[in-house]
This record gives sequence, C-alpha cells and structure tokens, in this order.
Amino acid sequence: MALIHRAEIRPTKLELLEAWLPGRPWSPAGSGEARQEVRALRKVASARFDDPAGEVGVELMVVRAGGDGPLLHVPLTYRAAPLAGAEHALVGTMEHSVLGLRHVYDGCADPVFVAALARTVLTGGRQADEVVEGDPGPRAPDVVLAGSGRPGEPVPDLAPVRVVADGDPAVVTAGSLVVEVLRVLGPAGARAGGEGATLHATWAAHPEPVLLARVRTA
Repeated sequence: MALIHRAEIRPTKLELLEAWLPGRPWSPAGSGEARQEVRALRKVASARFDDPAGEVGVELMVVRAGGDGPLLHVPLTYRAAPLAGAEHALVGTMEHSVLGLRHVYDGCADPVFVAALARTVLTGGRQADEVVEGDPGPRAPDVVLAGSGRPGEPVPDLAPVRVVADGDPAVVTAGSLVVEVLRVLGPAGARAGGEGATLHATWAAHPEPVLLARVRTA
C-alpha cells in the first residue's frame, strides 16, 4: 500500500521534469519547438509501487509533452537523503510540506525501483493500492499495471544494479537480469516482440495495453 499525504510540493513534479527532460537523449527536446513542448508538460496517468522497507517513494508517471506530443514514461523515486553514486540520475529536489526535503531520482538508476519493477513483472503483479491520508480506503487507480509473469515466481538476487544505456529503452542490468524500460510510448502493440516477461499499462483514455517494460535473463 502506498500512503499519499495531503501536502504541498515545491517545485511540483511536472516543474522538475520540465527542467530535466531537455537533457535526456530520449526526450523530445532536440529542437527549439520541442523544448517548448517540454515546458507544456502534463500528467496523463501515474501508479505507485511499494518499497518493502517503507523508505522510498516509487512512482511511474506517464506524461505528455505539449498538447499532442508523445507519451513519455518517467519512473521516479523520492528519497529523504541522496542516493550514493546516483548523482547523474538526480532529477532535482523538492520541498514536501509533510516529509520535508525530497531527493527525486530517475527510477531506472534506483535499485528500489528496479527491484519493484522486476518483482511485479516476474510475479504477474500490479501497482500498489493508493490510500490518501485520512481516507477510509484505497482510491480508484487512474492506471492499471499488469505483469505477465506468474504468481510465486522466484525473483533472483538483483544486485548490483547498473544502467548500461540511458536511451529508449533504458537498459539496466540487475544481477542476472536485464531490465528494459520504454521511455517514449508508442501505439498499441508497438515493440511487443522480444524475449522476456513484460509490464503493460491501461488507463481510461487508453484501454489498449501499452508496453512499459520488459525483464529477461542476461
């Protein structure tokens, strides 16, 4: 379960992403016009994963650049302290009115996100239930995630985690696994081929499954 605080956040997640995305090799920021689209970023959907230790916030965001720009898949993690060795993956910092200073990272470089993603994919899992602070029960999800694996499937040791390609897809090695995270989301069925178990997403405006990630043995 992911607990969502009723809080003010400065700068907002979208403001952080608008500043960070132009520097990514996979983002639509190769021209002046594209950079304007990044400044007009809006959230389409998001989902959470659980951190078993309860320390790190883990969120998968789907955002759109501009009014009709591409859909971008941006996993983020939120930490109370800097993640050692991940300075290159720091999206920025923000002040959370309940939790204080939060360090926001590209999830592809964060072992907590990679472990949660691999576990969800391999065991046929889904997103975490989200409970807003003070509400009696989980709120309705705005996106549904579905891993293609099987319940009870063993998850191997995932250490060490290393990003080997910051592209589309991002390619991460985690122990004996290779994790591929799609960045720019295509039409239904795009890049559906290939080996390994997968993670797909659906939401109200996009009922056809969209491929987000794939996990395979190295």
